Amino acid sequence: MIKNIHLNRDIAQLILLQRIELLNPFLKRVRKILGRYFFTNFASKYFISPKLIGSKYLESMLSEYNLLAKNLNFDNKNILSIGSGMCGLELIINSKSKNCFFSIIEKNYISKKVIYGWDNENKEAYNNLKLLEFFLIKNGMNKKSFKIYDFDFNQFPEKKFDFIISLYSLDYHYNFNLYLDYFKKILNKDTKLIFDTIRPDYFKTMFQDIEIIDFMQNTVHKSKRIICSNFSL
Repeated sequence: MIKNIHLNRDIAQLILLQRIELLNPFLKRVRKILGRYFFTNFASKYFISPKLIGSKYLESMLSEYNLLAKNLNFDNKNILSIGSGMCGLELIINSKSKNCFFSIIEKNYISKKVIYGWDNENKEAYNNLKLLEFFLIKNGMNKKSFKIYDFDFNQFPEKKFDFIISLYSLDYHYNFNLYLDYFKKILNKDTKLIFDTIRPDYFKTMFQDIEIIDFMQNTVHKSKRIICSNFSL
């Protein structure tokens, strides 16, 4: 079990930009008074405590894992992660499960302003793939256990997956249909797709089985976390 995570200031900044809920009251005021550009490019790096961010991030990721582990077994599974940020959840799954392999699709730049609106084209990004790889290896994930794909090169793995995980990303910040053609290639009857959405009924046209496992009432979008399987398109 992971009891703490190792991260430097650059990685702590990325985690904070990806998980804006980790902001302390001081940084919330800085962002409000001095604007999103200053916050994204300066305050989010130099006015932070990496140790504190690491502790809060680990606590958040453990909570995410415990929710999923009530419903799912990740042993010996091929897992696709989409928009997972620094992949803290994947680190925990890897530490608690046997023989997992993770394919990770992420973007590789930092937007000038943190916006977090609905983006039909998925153009917002807050990541650095070299730092992501360093973070995973530094925290105990074997390099043979994962592969990272840059979203903007559009060279995604075309194989069948047991699980697809996209928390607070797919259909939360951008439209699910951006991935629909790709999913038609990689989903089989038993693949389980886990993501957050405000419109679970919409997916009844695509999946025969949909289970709501959580109601995210403390988020801006008041979304529901769902597990979908039996893809029918």
